[in-house]
This record gives sequence, C-alpha cells and structure tokens, in this order.
Amino acid sequence: MMRSPSRRSDVASGLDDSARAYQDDFAYALDNRLMLNWYPQRIIRLAKGRSLLELGLGHGYSSLIFSRHFPVYTVIEGSNAVILQFRESHPDASVDIRCAYFEDFVAEMRYDHIVMGFILEHVDDPGGVLRRYRKFLAPQGSLFVAVPNCAALNKRLGYAAGMIDNLETLSDADRLLGHQRLFTLESLTKLCQSEGFSVGSVEGIFLKPIATSQILELKLPEPILEAMLKVGVDYPELSVGILMELRAAP
Repeated sequence: MMRSPSRRSDVASGLDDSARAYQDDFAYALDNRLMLNWYPQRIIRLAKGRSLLELGLGHGYSSLIFSRHFPVYTVIEGSNAVILQFRESHPDASVDIRCAYFEDFVAEMRYDHIVMGFILEHVDDPGGVLRRYRKFLAPQGSLFVAVPNCAALNKRLGYAAGMIDNLETLSDADRLLGHQRLFTLESLTKLCQSEGFSVGSVEGIFLKPIATSQILELKLPEPILEAMLKVGVDYPELSVGILMELRAAP
C-alpha cells in the first residue's frame, strides 16, 4: 500500500488539518475525554506482556497511560502537527514517537501487544493495515482495535425519531476527524476474521442514550458519565465505540 508522492502530500495535509478536532472546543471533546481515557485502562486489564506498539497519537490520552505501564512502548504518528501539539501539551512525557505512515512503518521487533485505537475508520485500506501489523505481533500476542459504532443507541434513537437519515452516513464531525467509514459489531468482526484473526473479548465503550449536546445541557455529573462507561462494557452493539481483542488465527 505504498502511496504516490502526490497522495502522500494530500494525506499529510489531511492529517494536519484533523489536528483541529483535538482541541478542547471540539463538539465531541467530552466523548473524547471519557472514551480515550477509558479504553486504554480496559486494554491494560487484558494485556500481560511488556511491549506495546500503538498506531496513532491523537489526543495523547492513551499514550500517557500506556507509557507508564509498558517498559517498551512505541507510537507511530503520521502528522507532524499532532506530534508537535502533544509535545507542547506534555513537555515532560517520555514517549517514543515515530513519525511515519502506518502503511510504511517497519517494526524492529515483534510486540506483545499492538493497539489500533480509533484508527481503522481513517485509513484507505483497513484490511491491509491489519495484515501488515499481524507480522509485527509476537507469537501469542494480542492486537486491540477500537472503532466508532454507527449503530450506537443514541444514533438508533435519532434514526427512529427521524433526525438521522442513515446510520452509516458520515457526519460533519466524522469528516473533520478524517473518518472514511464507520463500523458495526458485525462488520468489524467480519473484517478482522477475513484478515486471519480470531476474536477474543469484545466490549462496548460509552453507552449514551442521548446526544452529547444534551448531556452537556443537562450538566450530568461525573458519576453518571462513568456509569455510562461501565454499563457500556456489556453492550458493544449499542455503545458509541467497540473494543475488540484479536489474536492471529493458527
């Protein structure tokens, strides 16, 4: 999946533009704060190895968490703007960041765990990325993927109320974030199995019955928001995000 020079320029520009969605005034900053601090902790509960490779720096929430837990930890990030933003926000963070496209990166070792947290919705060829990184996974290692769920409860209610025309249609926020597609539990499972992975544990990330704007208007307290995270674990098909643990099939 080598990209042409012109395509690389377009991708780099798009990645840098998407850095705007990582600001605190983004419409879904609340979702980001809750979900991106939550799912790394869930991964740590399952990950028993010492080394972890993560695709994407994003907001940096997961990087701060993983860097404190894994002795060997590497992040791949294709946007210089996102890297600069992280370094400016966290000048004391000791994180090994490699500036590279996911399709080009070559690992110097095999990692016990690989994390693709909200990555597969961005890339041109999600199946190709899964295939590539399967080679960098240690024997008996695990790969974790997290993706947005277009069939989440709040979206289903919006669709039933006539507020959303199609559950799979990308919103303006999706486009700002650089999303190319959304997933359901069924479509994610099918994709991962087709690329030679067996599915282990599956969890939901953040079960919310109403829109983020309504949550903000109601000024719901943190214990209620945390309860939405806790309850969502058992309902991946209805939660805002899906977290899936994968292993290379024999």
